[in-house]
Amino acid sequence: MIVAERKLFEQIWESVKDLKSLLVLGCGTCVSVCQSGGEKEVGLLASELRMKSRLAGKEIKIGEATIERQCDREFFDSIKDKVNEYDAILSMACGAGVQFSAEVLEPVRVIPALNTRFIGVTVEEGIWAERCRACGNCVLRDYGGICPITICAKSLVNGPCGGSKNGKCEASQEKDCAWVLIYNRLKKQNRLDDLRRDAPIKDYTTQTHPGRYVNEAYRKPELEAQHAE
Repeated sequence: MIVAERKLFEQIWESVKDLKSLLVLGCGTCVSVCQSGGEKEVGLLASELRMKSRLAGKEIKIGEATIERQCDREFFDSIKDKVNEYDAILSMACGAGVQFSAEVLEPVRVIPALNTRFIGVTVEEGIWAERCRACGNCVLRDYGGICPITICAKSLVNGPCGGSKNGKCEASQEKDCAWVLIYNRLKKQNRLDDLRRDAPIKDYTTQTHPGRYVNEAYRKPELEAQHAE
């Protein structure tokens, strides 16, 4: 899932303090799971903003709403009429959700309330860790399901660097060396011989920006539409 964290309240307030009205808009998927942008977080932030606006002697109308996903057009239908009541939207979604909200709700101003961190997993309650760089050319098959691009501080694909010591990364003694993790995983799978093969140079050509993916079932109709233009 995409992991994000809320911006400092002072930063958020600085972005909205001159508005007359504001809709705090949450997202019910990734950022809800990591407790940064779901319905509960929307309520907390809206309450903070109301208190701050009163203390500052300002009268800002603050509304609240949460949709299932801010990265999917169909979920905006429930709020399209409501957004016109506000000067701006304070989006509690990831960066993709903020941008898509601004596109779908144009010309309404959309302001981000979160900082997007990474694609990760839940390690334990309240703790998330990065697991994927979305590099566009997955190599997890070769490394026992452990990504050297993400887990190794240097993204090495052909073994550990000289700084690895006692199973720890030279970047931090709190961080396990990715290649020790890979070795131990492949050993459990009886696949240590796989480490004797040199990995090819990482192909980053698929990591174009902005990325675009079309499901095979929709590829032909899209091409036909482009030719029609």
